[in-house]
Amino acid sequence: MIEVEGLTKYYGPIAAIVDVSFYVDKGEIVGFLGPNGAGKSTTIKILTCYMPPSGGTAKINGFDCLEDSLKVREQIGYLPENVPLYKEMTVRRFLEFVASVKRVDKSAVKREINRVMELCGIEDVAGRIIGNLSKGYRQRVGLAQALIGNPPVLILDEPTIGLDPAQIVEMRNLIKTLGQDHTILMSSHILPEVAQTCNRVIIINKGRIVAIDSPERLTRQLQKNAQITVGFESPVDHETLKTVLRHIPGVRDIAPAGDSGARWYIDTDHEKDIRADVAKALVEKGLRLVELRSVDMSLEEVFMHLVTEEEYSSSVEAV
Repeated sequence: MIEVEGLTKYYGPIAAIVDVSFYVDKGEIVGFLGPNGAGKSTTIKILTCYMPPSGGTAKINGFDCLEDSLKVREQIGYLPENVPLYKEMTVRRFLEFVASVKRVDKSAVKREINRVMELCGIEDVAGRIIGNLSKGYRQRVGLAQALIGNPPVLILDEPTIGLDPAQIVEMRNLIKTLGQDHTILMSSHILPEVAQTCNRVIIINKGRIVAIDSPERLTRQLQKNAQITVGFESPVDHETLKTVLRHIPGVRDIAPAGDSGARWYIDTDHEKDIRADVAKALVEKGLRLVELRSVDMSLEEVFMHLVTEEEYSSSVEAV
């Protein structure tokens, strides 16, 4: 649905993005991540036909963003970071205006507006002035305008920015629901939301793609050791744990998780899941186990690792 190949954009002599390539398949929800100035906004502006690339190609549902820009716009529902709302209009009147701009058949406008309002949960504010709505409702109205015409592709730029925790959960669930019928590219700085919402992530830094994969696979690739957390009913000393676990293949190191002595980290090899062996050994020793779980790198840790590694590599090359 989204195909990007060798995309490059210069602002004068400055390269905003260089040789950016990725794809988003039908039905995927993909996170687009990067620090400020990494090239996310430039890429999105090219995909939504706000500006042409300096090189490379971008296609939406088979239509070229440069050569078939009007066709591309018919395929896309776009929610910018700053939602473009006419605040003096009522919600319904605004959506009627959007439907006319998108050339929705007049006989279908009322039905289409009712559909998107129900989907976004804004039927109860249909007659209210947009400027008087809360941030959460305005964000939902912005998403509703993107859905008018039922485009197959949604591009969402910071869809949860400025929302409170309850509104973020609501928006996350709504995006997941939309992912059943739409292909979604979502830019966000809230990395836990991306991890819980997206099938894959694309990480861009300094205008170049540095990683494309699922959060889980990126974690496995970057995490040098697998780690287990164990917790006990009462404190256990290091030597006791070391004696119990030393015969289990794959145990690499043991370290305290806090000062109480009741929780410990166990570093293990990636090749084998040894949680069952660890639990069996501890229980047979008579240690009262109350917690045992795997600990993975968070998406935020993966992101920081990739971004700082890229910056380090660039500084080494410059030297």
